[in-house]
Amino acid sequence: MSAAVIPALSVRGLRAGYGSGGDIVCGIDADVAPESILAVIGPNGSGKSTFVKTLAGLLRPRDGAIAVTGRDVTQLSPARRVASGLAYVPQEANVFANLTIRENLKLATEFLRGRAGIGPAQQAQVMALFPEIAARPKLLAGNLSGGQRQMLAFACALLSNPEVLLLDEPSAGLSPKFVGETMEAVARVRESGVTIVLVEQNVAAALRVADDVMVLVAGRNSLRAPAREIAVADLAGLFFAKAG
Repeated sequence: MSAAVIPALSVRGLRAGYGSGGDIVCGIDADVAPESILAVIGPNGSGKSTFVKTLAGLLRPRDGAIAVTGRDVTQLSPARRVASGLAYVPQEANVFANLTIRENLKLATEFLRGRAGIGPAQQAQVMALFPEIAARPKLLAGNLSGGQRQMLAFACALLSNPEVLLLDEPSAGLSPKFVGETMEAVARVRESGVTIVLVEQNVAAALRVADDVMVLVAGRNSLRAPAREIAVADLAGLFFAKAG
């Protein structure tokens, strides 16, 4: 990356874990270029979700630093990180099923303070990305398909006008049709100017939309390369090799 370009997201020496256990994230360094998609892939138990939860502020790092567009957010709460331009969509429970689409969208910005660009203009831009959602504001979120629920979750996160969007396994549990629709939505979000960190178990789907790939094995970055240079068939050796 050119020295003149400030990464949308920068991570240095990040370590994290749970309770008194050992590190699950073991000293990760990463820069993510503006308006790009970084796919984070790896075998089960490699630390992918722990990594993205630490970025989002749900898990406090034991060491290291996290910066969004050059601003250090390492010690900020999840809410303050949203105000600093970092939005997060969890794998599960990412919409309120008993509320309508309109109510979910309203609730997404109800408590946001201090973030520029939040308002009717941003909502109109977000709704233009997801016409399937915009067309049925009174529909209960629980009556949406799996892919449509993910799109609603993306829309709610984007209402905060983020610089970086963190997605944790957005294709989990979806049929192949909805996986495709969800990844198309991810690509549209990137095209709107948002940087994306995509944690994904469906490697083939992730590679179709990502610009760069980071492979985690045992909490460590085992490979960073452009997505076009990665072949799914070549990943087995990395996924199941013993970490050094």
